[in-house]
Amino acid sequence: MAELTHIDTGGSVRMVDVSGKPATDRRAVAGGTVRMRPETLEMILTGKAAKGNALETARIAGMMAAKRTADLIPMCHPLNLAHVAVDFEPDRENACIHIRAAARIMHHTGVEMEALTAVAVAALTLYDMCKAVDRDMTITNIRLLEKSGGRSGHYARDEANAGGGSTRPAGKNVGAGRPAAGTDGERS
Repeated sequence: MAELTHIDTGGSVRMVDVSGKPATDRRAVAGGTVRMRPETLEMILTGKAAKGNALETARIAGMMAAKRTADLIPMCHPLNLAHVAVDFEPDRENACIHIRAAARIMHHTGVEMEALTAVAVAALTLYDMCKAVDRDMTITNIRLLEKSGGRSGHYARDEANAGGGSTRPAGKNVGAGRPAAGTDGERS
């Protein structure tokens, strides 16, 4: 089992010194789901939310949050991200929206926390935009799907054996007219 890198030998919390690591192309993709009533999903997809375009607001919030991760998570390094994308896949059959966020940087440390933060804040923003009509919305399954770069190499979550529920394959990206994160040729 790997040791906890944010804990020193005396048990105190510390920021990891990454200065000795080589800068490599680091990528991460995270996912999550917001479950809701079918009529709430329809309201979002038809652009009838009282507060405005819920998906585009959530997309912007997720991208902004990824850039501010170090302000939210105490031991994260401040990073100048090269790329962040937040995409949505509506699932009418299950009355939910699947969220995928991708982050990329050439650096000494990874961007998993930035991708996860983007998903979490995008999900919270969807909740905020629609809570007046559906307080039963549920944010679930926020998880790392894939990462590459760095000493630990490539990781891809095995959804079938991870116990975290299913991940829908990347599909139609609503609202931006481009493929979902992980399908645009930039992801490995």
